[in-house]
Amino acid sequence: MSGQIETRLPRTAYMAFPFRLTAEGPAVASRMEHIRHQVEQVLFTSPGERVFRPEFGFGARRHVFEPNATSLWELARNRLFGSLAEALAGEVDPKTIKVEVGPGPGQPEVLLVQITYTIAALQKEERLSIQL
Repeated sequence: MSGQIETRLPRTAYMAFPFRLTAEGPAVASRMEHIRHQVEQVLFTSPGERVFRPEFGFGARRHVFEPNATSLWELARNRLFGSLAEALAGEVDPKTIKVEVGPGPGQPEVLLVQITYTIAALQKEERLSIQL
């Protein structure tokens, strides 16, 4: 059924992230993959890394060595929500973005980031989990 839902969108090919070349040319992604790649770009781009958009990004790498405590979770949740709402404007309904940050289940040394959002054009919910 998910294949039927995705066919209602125009079949536009987007460049895949990270950019790479294949035998057929640049690697491409579907719209759903493209949105997921945008989320990953926000997560792993550090603020100041992009010259013309210095405020873009969450900077997950800088949180890896921070103490895994409630104060970090709140800070990460707020920064990540703001960055995602800006980066995904038009693709995702901003009212549906949910960010959960906390320790990994049974792994207190792991920072678990779970992001849930709804694709605006499809009203389809997507979920992405990343362990740092």
